[in-house]
Amino acid sequence: MRPLDPGTRHNLAERAISAVVLLPLAIWLTWLGGWPFAALVAIAAGLCAVELLLMFGRLRLAEWYGVAIAGGIPLLAALHRGQTLLPDWSTLALALATLGLLALLLFTHREPAEVPARAGRVTLAWLYCGLLASTLVGLRVQGGTAWVVLAFVVTWANDTFAYFAGMLFGKHKLYEKVSPKKTWEGFAGGAAGSVLGALVIRSTMLPELPVAMAILLGAGAAVLGPMGDFTESLLKRAAGVKDSGKLIPGHGGLLDRIDALLFVVPWVYLFVRWLG
Repeated sequence: MRPLDPGTRHNLAERAISAVVLLPLAIWLTWLGGWPFAALVAIAAGLCAVELLLMFGRLRLAEWYGVAIAGGIPLLAALHRGQTLLPDWSTLALALATLGLLALLLFTHREPAEVPARAGRVTLAWLYCGLLASTLVGLRVQGGTAWVVLAFVVTWANDTFAYFAGMLFGKHKLYEKVSPKKTWEGFAGGAAGSVLGALVIRSTMLPELPVAMAILLGAGAAVLGPMGDFTESLLKRAAGVKDSGKLIPGHGGLLDRIDALLFVVPWVYLFVRWLG
């Protein structure tokens, strides 16, 4: 077992302070639900889209358009009672958004060769940051506060258990070419955290959730959470940056903080729809 060095202790202190400041606000708005919660998700999606696009260059008109779409998708989900993928409205909205992006690039591009890459980045921003985040609104509308808390807990328990298990016991690299610090020991600790978190919330807030399904939900989150982290790490590596931003002390950018959550929430939402 390795002792904590001063830099690690300082980082842990910053993380704790950030959590104390931000967590009560997130809990309060989750409890309120409705438009306040949808607005929180929309703002978070927009900020994440800004961070993602800034990793690859400055924001021009088409990029700001993508940020607006990313923030608008969660609001659209709230407008339609959490039905994120309505066959009629979602298809039309996506078609209009795509048309608007291509029209903007048509009249504001500087070099024809830059258009495909910019279109790809903007589209990624609203799918990754907007569409995935909108499932959190759907989860709150369709499942209620307890299911949102469950998504938070299985994600953050995974992150916390993995962090300490990897820091104290980590030896064997998990996916070194994308994230050199992640280890199999950390992954195992995170998996235990996700399953334990799911069982705790099941026993305290969701007694109607069968134990076997709670374990399955936690196990899926244990895989999807690290996948979300690896995905963002891959994007940061491509952009040549260490963090997505500096918005949250001890965590970097907002996208750094919720990258795993963006992958876990659709999985939890699937269980809500599955259970009716």
